[in-house]
Amino acid sequence: MNTTHTGNLKQLKEEERPYEKCEQYGPEHLTDIELLAILLRSGTRGENVLSLAKKILYPIFSQEGILNIHHWTLEQLMQIKGIGKVKAYQILCLSELAKRLAKATAGKGLCFSSPDSIAKYYMEDMRHKKQEYMKLLLFNTRTRLIGETDISKGTVNASLVSPRELFIEALQKNAVSIILLHNHPSGDPSPSREDILITRKVRDAGDLIGIELLDHIIIGDNKYISLGEKGLLS
Repeated sequence: MNTTHTGNLKQLKEEERPYEKCEQYGPEHLTDIELLAILLRSGTRGENVLSLAKKILYPIFSQEGILNIHHWTLEQLMQIKGIGKVKAYQILCLSELAKRLAKATAGKGLCFSSPDSIAKYYMEDMRHKKQEYMKLLLFNTRTRLIGETDISKGTVNASLVSPRELFIEALQKNAVSIILLHNHPSGDPSPSREDILITRKVRDAGDLIGIELLDHIIIGDNKYISLGEKGLLS
């Protein structure tokens, strides 16, 4: 048996085996690195699975820890020694599962008349994105969600967001009211001048055709700003 190969969990020193630690004490007693190591199962020749998990959670270019799971791309992961396509997809799926769990939890108390509730529901979907995305939420006469769509990707500004295209979508779905939702990759949800201009353009266009803009919510890093609550829709 090759004792120099420390790639998998069985070959780690007993006190370093995360699976055995989990079995004895429960998953809540494991570190983030140990939890990821169990999911990865094996490392590579010359580098054990704990070391590999640490590289994923604590790369030299970021100090975000476990949140780095959401920032890797398939190509970036496969550049790490010991990460092939299967492990890369495992990590991407873990990221997606975490987002869906957070969204499902927030969805239990979802109320579309509450900006706080809306922001919590879409927070994990949007706060990790590296580009700005704008969503259009469409509502019927009872303020029930009847559809949502991405209407802009990249820099969100008044010249790129077209009220015409936005309201064509709303009219096709027979919406009577809408909410705009977009993220700030900087993490700061404070509205820019462009954000306010977009809001006013959409509000004014909606007033002309009878579709009310209920709110424009900006998502930051675990925080948000509602332009409706700030009085910027009137």
